[in-house]
Amino acid sequence: MILKRHAVLLLLPLLFPFLIGCTGQQPVNRLTSLPEDNFNFIIANDLGRNGYYLQKPIAETMGNLAETVDIEFVAAAGDVHHFEGVRSVNDPLWMTNYELIYAHPELMIDWFAIMGNHEYRGSTQAVIDYSGVSRRWNAPARYYARSFEVEDTASLLVVFVDTTPMIDKYRRDSLDYPDAGKQNLEIQLEWIDSTLAASDDTWKVVIGHHPVYAQTDKNEQERIDMQERLNTILTKYGVDMYICGHIHNFQHIRDGKSDIDYVVNSSASLARDVEPVEGTQFCSPEEGFSVMSLSAKEMNLYMLDCNGSVLYTVSRRK
Repeated sequence: MILKRHAVLLLLPLLFPFLIGCTGQQPVNRLTSLPEDNFNFIIANDLGRNGYYLQKPIAETMGNLAETVDIEFVAAAGDVHHFEGVRSVNDPLWMTNYELIYAHPELMIDWFAIMGNHEYRGSTQAVIDYSGVSRRWNAPARYYARSFEVEDTASLLVVFVDTTPMIDKYRRDSLDYPDAGKQNLEIQLEWIDSTLAASDDTWKVVIGHHPVYAQTDKNEQERIDMQERLNTILTKYGVDMYICGHIHNFQHIRDGKSDIDYVVNSSASLARDVEPVEGTQFCSPEEGFSVMSLSAKEMNLYMLDCNGSVLYTVSRRK
């Protein structure tokens, strides 16, 4: 009986890693507080693994953080559904990838979503239409913008963009990505240009799924397409930060040609290895998510591991 009890105790960390931390060690430098008047939101992407790997423990970490830090919304930066997207608003993946995983009461807030390449393998219209099913899911269109009051004297513009149609690889593959080539890329780019041109917001952040700059073994042409199409607009209007996912690790890159901070947010379920490249300020192969915290004078993006420990902070000042 004693041996059996000891065996169960030894197995607990393997069966329930969130009890003592995702890596089996006590978390350090955990983010537990932010300035009271700051405007805060979570960025999460590359989520959907039906709760497997570290998706469920990270979801619990997100909810526990939201108990102690005032979170306004979650920005879901694509690939909520691996691997074939969803077929309809009634697809069971909505429950197993999303609703039942992010069930913490403090995560019953607005989720502003965009599509990644995996959503484009299924019904992209279902991703939009699910906004009429779930109270918290907000995907009013393939691309859209929201402006938020940060303080009485400051505001934040978040531009959510649809990057899969910006990349020729997907546009040409009508079998696996049937909707990508049907999207009018020029209309979206003109909309992004006009939206940023009209903005007098204090802070300007653009969120898409695919990176402009990143270390990855994915085809370099993906980044070239993004640089030629989206990045010319980002630099034209002095965007503060471009945030993406897709690469499944954390990266902070500055290209030396602009003042933009390029952030790759890690997977909130299963991450990949990463190495520094030219312009890399920080990189990490840890799974996790990020928290953005803003005041009128300061912007901080905290990269958090699965325990909620701060790995790195991207900071900007006005």
